Amino acid sequence: MTTDNKYNGWTNYETWRVNLEIFDNFDISDYSKDVFDLSEQLESYADEIVFCDYHRDGLIADYAGAFLREVNYYEIAEHLVEAWKYDHDIEEEEEDDALQL
Repeated sequence: MTTDNKYNGWTNYETWRVNLEIFDNFDISDYSKDVFDLSEQLESYADEIVFCDYHRDGLIADYAGAFLREVNYYEIAEHLVEAWKYDHDIEEEEEDDALQL
């Protein structure tokens, strides 16, 4: 018996849901195009969005925090960078120059 935890092609439900609800149509023009750096920026951004009006303690915050810790921000960053490169017609050989933007 194999356990496949993927959800709609994403690592898991949490990654799919955060990408859908927070990062769908997210413009990374003003963000790093380095996937690792962008993944850290996305994690901070999601944290700010989820906890903007709430205290970071209590049962609801605990559940929200547990949900966000399961998100694969690196996968979302890869997806966003690939979409950005596609939208800007960036080819493999142009990639290094474009990532400097």
